[in-house]
Amino acid sequence: MTFSIIPILMNVFLSFTSYNVIQRPQLVWFGNYLRMFKDPYISASFKNTVLFTLIIVPCQTVISLLLAAIIAANFKKTFGNFVRSALFIPVIASSVLVGTLWSLLLSSYGPINELLKILGLPTVNWFGGKISSIIGVSAATVWKHIGYFLVIFYAGILDIPASLYEAAKVDGANPIQTFFNITLPGLSKITYLIITLGTIWSFQIFDMVYTMTGGGPGLSTVTLVLTIYNTAFKEYNMGYASAIALLMFILVVIIQAVQKKLLAGGKDE
Repeated sequence: MTFSIIPILMNVFLSFTSYNVIQRPQLVWFGNYLRMFKDPYISASFKNTVLFTLIIVPCQTVISLLLAAIIAANFKKTFGNFVRSALFIPVIASSVLVGTLWSLLLSSYGPINELLKILGLPTVNWFGGKISSIIGVSAATVWKHIGYFLVIFYAGILDIPASLYEAAKVDGANPIQTFFNITLPGLSKITYLIITLGTIWSFQIFDMVYTMTGGGPGLSTVTLVLTIYNTAFKEYNMGYASAIALLMFILVVIIQAVQKKLLAGGKDE
């Protein structure tokens, strides 16, 4: 508790100051917050963070759910364990390593562009435009997180009573009907958890962006956490960085509350 509450309180205090690490903090009250409304980096980083979240969370949730359902239905034994273990490797790998790997895959002469050439399609300068760079970083992030959420979904599917699937089979339900009428409703609480975790992680996206694009081209992929890092450790403006961090914390809390209202029906778990 001490190592959680005290840093938060210190961050709140510093957000009302001008502090460069060397000199003592000087109170500026709401100066840092007023500055954020005029700072183009904040508006760009906020929009990009939201965009990353809107792309990453649905993709990794849907893909991990489908993979978990396929593995649970077809590969429950040794091969299934191998597939789950293989898909979990990116989760335990360093984000910097994953970012570097995907930077090589998406480079001008990388395997993905070479494959596009073979298929007769035009190559893409993945890190030369806003949309393509966001897609590249999002793909790398989804690839890294899928294994983690897959394991959670897989455990949830195994927890659904087998008698429900047997009854559906007797009634002549096909796999798609079984998925939408038994599997999906049975995973409602787990889906809520995964969407919540995915949203929080997406708002904290930093390593992948820092490694792959550095926030570029221009401000195309700059995020809130990257802005906090640059402000604190490159500009040495700890007070302003603390204000941005507090703003991000408030945004995540609000979004989590809205998600709970929408996905959990506003009921206490």
